[in-house]
Amino acid sequence: MKKLVAIAVVALGSIGFAQAQEIDFGVQAGYNIANLQGDDVDDVDARNGINVGITVEYEFGPSFGLQVGAIYSQQGAEGIFLGQQSELKLDYINVPVLAKFYLGGSGFSIDAGPQIGFVVNDEVEIVEGPFSGTTSDIDAEGIDLSVGGGLTYKFREGTTLEGVSFGARYMVGVTNIYEDDSTLDDDITNQVFSFNLGYKF
Repeated sequence: MKKLVAIAVVALGSIGFAQAQEIDFGVQAGYNIANLQGDDVDDVDARNGINVGITVEYEFGPSFGLQVGAIYSQQGAEGIFLGQQSELKLDYINVPVLAKFYLGGSGFSIDAGPQIGFVVNDEVEIVEGPFSGTTSDIDAEGIDLSVGGGLTYKFREGTTLEGVSFGARYMVGVTNIYEDDSTLDDDITNQVFSFNLGYKF
C-alpha cells in the first residue's frame, strides 16, 4: 500500500510538470513544531526543529498550480522514552505534492495535498540524568506518509520583494512511525506545524 501511494505521489508530480504553463524553482527554510499523536501517546512535548529544501512550482493558470519539493525536516517529540526524559529525533527528507489554489491577484494561495517522507535519522537521545547524551536507535519505518495543507503568501511581480514568500502548513501522518517489530508502542503518527520563508527564482 505504501509503495502504491509513493508511486501515485511521484506520478502526480510528473503529470503536473508535463502540463505546466509556467515553472518556478525555489528554495525554502523554516521552523518546525513537531509532535506525535496516537492512543499510546501521553505526556510528550513538541520537538522544535528546522526545515530546509528546494521546491518547484508549476502554474497552470491564474487560479491553480502544483508545488513539489524535497525538504529536510526535523521532527519527533520530547518526553519519557525508554524510561528516561529524552528527545525523540525523527528526521526526514519529505517530498510534498501540493495543489495550490491562488486567491485572485492577492498573492495568497491555499495549499493541500499528500507528502511522502524518507527517514534519514531515527534515534532517542537522553537529555537528563546520569545517562544524558546517550542515544539509541528506534527502528523507525523507512517511509512516512502524511497529508495536510496550509496558506502561502507570495509577493507578486513588480514589487520590491518579488519572489519572496511566507507560508504556514500543518501535516499529519497517516502511517505508523515505527516498524512492526519495534519494541516501542504502535499506532503512533507524526504531526508537524511548519512556518517557512521561501524565494522563487
